[in-house]
Amino acid sequence: MPHSPMPMGAMPPTELHPFERIIVLVSCVLSFLGASLLVFTHALWPELRTRPRQLLLYLSLADLLSAASYFYGVLQDFEASSWDCVLQGALSTFSNTSSFFWTMAIALYLYITIVRGTPTGMGLLCFFHVMSWGVPLGITVAAVALKKIGYDASNVSVGWCWINLEAEDRILWMLLAGKLWELLAYVILPVLYILIKKHISRARAALSEYRPLLARAPAFQPRTSIADKKLILIPLIFIFLRIWSTVRFILTLCNSYAVQNSVLVVLHGIGNTFQGGANCIMFVLCTRVIRTRLLSSLCCGYYRGLNQPSQSLEGGYQPAEPCKNKDVERTKAKLTST
Repeated sequence: MPHSPMPMGAMPPTELHPFERIIVLVSCVLSFLGASLLVFTHALWPELRTRPRQLLLYLSLADLLSAASYFYGVLQDFEASSWDCVLQGALSTFSNTSSFFWTMAIALYLYITIVRGTPTGMGLLCFFHVMSWGVPLGITVAAVALKKIGYDASNVSVGWCWINLEAEDRILWMLLAGKLWELLAYVILPVLYILIKKHISRARAALSEYRPLLARAPAFQPRTSIADKKLILIPLIFIFLRIWSTVRFILTLCNSYAVQNSVLVVLHGIGNTFQGGANCIMFVLCTRVIRTRLLSSLCCGYYRGLNQPSQSLEGGYQPAEPCKNKDVERTKAKLTST
């Protein structure tokens, strides 16, 4: 007896209009270019390879694969569980889940180093690799082997393939293949970044007692201010990009025709594909030292900013004559690492 084409209810597949496909395809291209630029800057300037940016590199690699796989899926706009549908669904499942893990790994690393002040070594990095590559790979291999990945009628995607809606245990696999980690990230990321921001605020209050010493470091306050803004934006941008996917997931489970709303479809498509572009905007285009170097490379000009003393990744610079108080230096180093 043949399976019904849509076991989750009588709701028909979501039809993608040409303008929706074009918008999402452009988002994929911009995300791919943004993630490529992050990889390029990491490879080009070894002196900027801090541990947070090393973790950002791995996140960018996941976003690269994610953008490429989503681009193929949206371009094809699958109508059945063909072999390339399964392959594309597997690649996007792996890369998208890995992106969640690396995003949370960066937040956890900043929390450990800034708030806890615990020194990190290769052990923590190896743990991040095992979790962020190994767990998504295991989930993806299991999903492919059990034939859980396939055509999803674009009701939980935007043209690409993901978990086959004909699978009886589709909800379990949707959670394992992305939604569970997405929901956890909604909670974990804001909590960690709020704790980090509170710690920075307390450290700044403590540093205010050393105003005579900090008088020789006028750029210190702007640098910490920029760091604060970025710490706030990281979870907010993640949630804003991903929330539309969660909304359509819930609507699909409820068999609501609102899942086919064009605005929701476009927001879902952009949110799932633009992570690499958002990271590029924050950590390349909005980071003065890297932006200045890029402009210098593109224009072959001479920028006075490159001659400033050892600039930090947040756009400030280290004072020419550092403060003598060790507590002040230690707290400033933690703030700069964000």
